[in-house]
Amino acid sequence: MSKAASVECAPLGDTAVIIQFGQTISLETHRKVKMLASYLDQHPIPGMVEYVPAFTTVAVFYDPLKISYSSVCSMLEQIVSELREPVNVQPRTVEIPVCYGGEFGPDLEFVAKHNGLTPEEVIDIHSNGEYLVYMIGFAPGFPYLGGMPERIAAPRRESPRLSIPAGTVGIAGTQTGVYPIATPGGWQLIGRTPLPLFRPDQNPPSLLQAGDLVRFRPISPEAYHAWKEDFR
Repeated sequence: MSKAASVECAPLGDTAVIIQFGQTISLETHRKVKMLASYLDQHPIPGMVEYVPAFTTVAVFYDPLKISYSSVCSMLEQIVSELREPVNVQPRTVEIPVCYGGEFGPDLEFVAKHNGLTPEEVIDIHSNGEYLVYMIGFAPGFPYLGGMPERIAAPRRESPRLSIPAGTVGIAGTQTGVYPIATPGGWQLIGRTPLPLFRPDQNPPSLLQAGDLVRFRPISPEAYHAWKEDFR
């Protein structure tokens, strides 16, 4: 393992390294992850295959026939030491319409009771927040969002569901997220959006990217079905 200033560079198998910006999930750490990812977008290092940003790390995959592990670490540590945050760069805000409760959010009542709230209060709190996309993971296009108030936090289900419809909005602990594709999952489901979050035929295929800000807007079941028709 190599260490420079506030980062650590360690091997991840024999074709990747992982740059670690500490152990704490925070806005400051996210900014460092985002800055390195943005730099690698514009200035990929020799031999780089791809990179994967996460909460506190950036994994960089490379071709060991073109560049050595030590060279990769040395270059990345130098890059990190010289990174400067862009001035006046505003994050993109994405509004996501959500139909809360009922068939779309079967766990809304549980989340409300768990926190001593009414379902309407949970909806109000959830839809009045602004959420930072820290990373995309778990499933294609799945956003891990930060900034949810602890007042509506809820534990994962003891028994995960075998299939959750695409667009379903869930809560697990102090995090909220949206299932972009139909997949198993154990989060508490509070609503669903008609907005496609993952479209393989688009570039990029994921609607949300790390660094985006998300706001949820409540809609009626009628509006939900109208939106769904528009996306057919």
